[in-house]
Amino acid sequence: MKQKFCVALSITVLMILSVKGFSQNGTKLIGYDAVTSGRGGTATGSFDNPSLMVNNPAGISFLKSSQLDISVSLMAPSVYFKNNLNDVKGKNNLFPLGCISYVKPGNKKLSYGFGIFTQGGMGADFNMDHYLFTDQSGNYVPQAYHSKFAVMQGVGTIAYKLSNDLSVGVTAGVVYSQMEFQMPMSMPPSMLQGVINPQTGFTFGNMFSASPQDGGLGYTELTAAANLKSLSAYEFNGKIGLAYQPSKNFSFGISYTLPVNLHYKNGNAEMDMTAQMNNAFAKVVAGIMYQNPSYTQQQAQQAAMTQFSQLGIDLTKGAADTYNAAATLGLPQSLAAGISFSATKQLRLSMDAEWVNWANAFNTMNISLSGGTNANINRMLGTPGTIVMPFPLKWKDAVIIRTGAEYAASKKLTLRCGYAYGSNPVPESTAFAVFPAVVIHHASLGASYKLAKKVLLNAAYEHAFRNDVTATQNSLIGIQFNNSKSGLSNDIFHLSVSVFLDKK
Repeated sequence: MKQKFCVALSITVLMILSVKGFSQNGTKLIGYDAVTSGRGGTATGSFDNPSLMVNNPAGISFLKSSQLDISVSLMAPSVYFKNNLNDVKGKNNLFPLGCISYVKPGNKKLSYGFGIFTQGGMGADFNMDHYLFTDQSGNYVPQAYHSKFAVMQGVGTIAYKLSNDLSVGVTAGVVYSQMEFQMPMSMPPSMLQGVINPQTGFTFGNMFSASPQDGGLGYTELTAAANLKSLSAYEFNGKIGLAYQPSKNFSFGISYTLPVNLHYKNGNAEMDMTAQMNNAFAKVVAGIMYQNPSYTQQQAQQAAMTQFSQLGIDLTKGAADTYNAAATLGLPQSLAAGISFSATKQLRLSMDAEWVNWANAFNTMNISLSGGTNANINRMLGTPGTIVMPFPLKWKDAVIIRTGAEYAASKKLTLRCGYAYGSNPVPESTAFAVFPAVVIHHASLGASYKLAKKVLLNAAYEHAFRNDVTATQNSLIGIQFNNSKSGLSNDIFHLSVSVFLDKK
């Protein structure tokens, strides 16, 4: 047995030295409490705290005491963006996170628990220049770029021991998510389906996209200042797990998380195409003056007003509106396996491997707006105040390796460290400023101190090393992101208290 432990120890040490870590993968945190976060997020095969309910529910069967955990965390991301007009750092936001959980391991077969966990999220804030938004003197007017995506989970867990060393478990719960999104949003001209010429089927989209030589305005994209707020979603989710612990020196676990489709409702959205229409109007005026060199600026502007009026567009009514907003997005299914073993009497090592199916969950964010009343926008769209916008994300599946170590320095003090690696799910074609979930490398430190016989104080610190992603020449998000660079680093501080209610 000692020889097997030495082999396993060697393999784990090699993996610890060969991998690098990350603060989160996509929007998914690596740990929900100070204990697991301090050892690099390893949890699937480590059966020692109530966060198993959202990591591997079967593992609660092997807890030694009823346990109450209260955790608070503080996330401090640092975001960066660069394109041909901007080279800026985002606002230094602080995101408080929290968890509370309780587990009652069974004396014989059945164990149960319940809790509320912050599952993950992301957010960013910038003020940046955009080529379309200028004042009358041609100076850029900075625009707000903002995002907030938060996910919390309330769960209940049941685990059943099939034998003394084998258990199965199920977690069921409710996911609550909030989302906000603000930035100059680009869309293809083809979205403007309002018909100008019924005989030919010529639309506003054709007019905006056709070349000037063909009587069009030559746009490859249209832009509106968009601000989506107060979107929220409630959905059900679940997780199943298997836990195996043949001795106190070795444990193994495997768990599967079901995918969740989030249907956001009850939001509102402001869409303002004023800058786009001003730019289009200026193009029409310039074209009229080119064709009629004797026209004054005022005469050309009046002629342009007449042309738009003939198309059913009254420019005095503007091009801004407020809508009811809804959206769909997903949380990924995942499959994880992990081991934990005692290398020595004082040293315990652990390792997890996880596959996360981001490709299905974050392929497209479908945004639906309704209730618009601006006649100009409705005329150009050819709809009664509705807009359907498929926002491309195209994320890739990720593979995550987490490794950790715990050292019992004394009867009261336990020290932890961890390293992890998670492949970046965000492709270059859709990398953009306010969804900068691109971190790859991560390291963590942690400790637990016994304040009293039944009370343990836990602390941990995670650092995600900065990773930059350079977008492709033809970004799917918009021209402003062509060849742009988005970067993220992250610091998360954890503090928790564990109370062992049955400990004697």
